[in-house]
Amino acid sequence: VAIKKMTLGEEMSEELAVNEIVVMRDNRNPNIVTYLDSYLVNGEVWLAMEFMDGGTLFDVLRAVFLEEGQIGAVCRE
Repeated sequence: VAIKKMTLGEEMSEELAVNEIVVMRDNRNPNIVTYLDSYLVNGEVWLAMEFMDGGTLFDVLRAVFLEEGQIGAVCRE
């Protein structure tokens, strides 16, 4: 598993954390990391998710140049 830690310092961050949990919990897709559970630990929300080797999508997109057709294919999936 992978753990994503989200600090609940501001009201907006609480709303974002709840929205992320609801979206991940209610939308299952083989192309999206599987949400397992969430925990409140010392003022942080910990999201337990399926571990995907290779880093975050953001890291991959920074390292690779995608052409328009490739971006469309990724978005479609």
